[in-house]
Amino acid sequence: MSEDILIPTSEKPAAYRVLARKYRPKDFSDLMVGQEPMVRTLTNAFETGRIAQAYMLTGVRGVGKTTTARILARALNYKTPEIDKPTIDLRIPGEHCQAIMEGRHVDVIEMDAASHTGIDDIREIIEQVRYRPVSARYKVYIIDEVHMLSTQAFNGLLKTLEEPPEHVKFIFATTEIRKVPITVLSRCQRFDLRRIGASDLVGLFTTILGKEGISADPDAMAMIARAAEGSARDGLSLLDQAIAHGGGVVEVEAVRSMLGLADRARIVDLFQHIVKGDVAAALEEFAGQYEAGASPSVVLTDLADFTHLVTRLKYVPDAASDQSLSEIERTRGAEFASGIAVTTLSRIWQMLLKGIPETESSSRPAGAAEMVLIRLAHAAHLPSPEDAARRLLELSSGDAPRQPSAPNGGNGGGAQAAMTGSVQARGNDMAPAQRTTGNGATMLRAVPDVAPLQAMPVGRIEERPVEVAKAEPKVALRSVSDIAELCGTNRDIKLKTLVRGFVRLVNLEPGRLEINLPEDAPKTLVAELQKKLEDWTGMRWMVILSREPGAPTLIEAETQAQEKRVSDARQDPDVAAILARFPGAKITDVRIKGPEPEEENEPVAVAAAESDEGDILPGDDIEH
Repeated sequence: MSEDILIPTSEKPAAYRVLARKYRPKDFSDLMVGQEPMVRTLTNAFETGRIAQAYMLTGVRGVGKTTTARILARALNYKTPEIDKPTIDLRIPGEHCQAIMEGRHVDVIEMDAASHTGIDDIREIIEQVRYRPVSARYKVYIIDEVHMLSTQAFNGLLKTLEEPPEHVKFIFATTEIRKVPITVLSRCQRFDLRRIGASDLVGLFTTILGKEGISADPDAMAMIARAAEGSARDGLSLLDQAIAHGGGVVEVEAVRSMLGLADRARIVDLFQHIVKGDVAAALEEFAGQYEAGASPSVVLTDLADFTHLVTRLKYVPDAASDQSLSEIERTRGAEFASGIAVTTLSRIWQMLLKGIPETESSSRPAGAAEMVLIRLAHAAHLPSPEDAARRLLELSSGDAPRQPSAPNGGNGGGAQAAMTGSVQARGNDMAPAQRTTGNGATMLRAVPDVAPLQAMPVGRIEERPVEVAKAEPKVALRSVSDIAELCGTNRDIKLKTLVRGFVRLVNLEPGRLEINLPEDAPKTLVAELQKKLEDWTGMRWMVILSREPGAPTLIEAETQAQEKRVSDARQDPDVAAILARFPGAKITDVRIKGPEPEEENEPVAVAAAESDEGDILPGDDIEH
């Protein structure tokens, strides 16, 4: 009697695939998100049969370089029962498509240059290119991060890259295009994959979440799109994380907590407190955001982003249609754009650019951020340089209200006091001394210790040149040669040698020396030169290291001059005749003869040679 044995079976659930892999583009229609110029160029090239032998794909991480390379390899080897030619119309999968997109096709070789940097790896490719593909139309080599190849590897690849066999195509991808030798770039058709715009990323996220059946807040997707910084892969990875963080729903608070972001609405409120100059309200708002978990540097960065948005809306109102913006950013940003001067926005921007790195490097970031906000709010009360100049002009023409005279005959801070006043600058902010009149008008107040112009009538200012006393050096320095001579005069032979060999002059004026130094110059040369100049000239000097190339060093200039003299001497008919008469002779030095009566200076060539006709000893002058 047989007995049936029932064995329970269970199917394993399919392994979860992250969104970045699950929704990786499979054809050129998917690449139209942000990469339209490249798709258009490839479309025209394939239709006309002008297919390049090598392609160079460059762009930031996550924009789709490797994916584009695989799609391009698929297009080059596309084959169906109806179509057997390269094409970009890949809607119907071909014979090789699936294997190529999964990276397992025998004729599409992918290599990571970061781990295969040497000449031996390239030599292996060179040896294999002679063999035809096994099943595909082309043998395609995809080399990722190609800039990591060594110099020898690049040189070994050049010949094959310039004249590859007809059945071979190369596709390179890199994030550091400047590190790729120009000799390689010149042999490739280059495509710069652009950063994907935030609005395009929001549209991509909406489509994917619709397919996944997941609800999401538009503002939450906008946050993720901004955090992705133009990278689709980074954005999808953050979207995956947000779905898990929110338990299957993408919500604003969950995304803000996950990314450590500040509330965009609260950033707008903080901006409003700053432009109003309300320090207390600004600090209170910042404290609330900090307690909610926002990073101080992130708050300042978001504040800078909103400042940029308001400034942009002043000139490009259509920028409000960006899908990555929240509704409050659109509406209130437009309101601020119509009511705040560009000079004010520019000042806020500059102060934030300086304050953000201060906050990031500070041991007390919250305190550092508060100090930045205090400076911003304080600066809101200050007039712009244009307003200050306009007010001075009004005062000089007598249009401004005047204050009653003081009992001692002086002015009470009115127009004449303003005329004798001055505007004090502190850092990047214009800080004129101010006073408020009885009717609420703000006037410029005289700065103490400035003598009034008693002889000048009120309402009229006579322009006078401002004379600034400058310290005159004990020794006049007009060139690097003067500096070298000064070193020699003070018997500092070491510094003189360094000046002659390394200093490339960019600019020289009393008290200020701008120079360029080669990489092998001593690190202490700038400080040593500054100290010696101050000691020897009796005035304060600033020695600035510039990025400008500067003039040649003294030694370089002397070498160039000597080479020119030798070249000129070689072209002289008499010298040329002597050199021809004595085979093997050569010019070793050229000297300029001293002045002679009624004769111009003539070059003298010093030659050394041995020949069958006789010897010319080194040091003998060949005169003509």
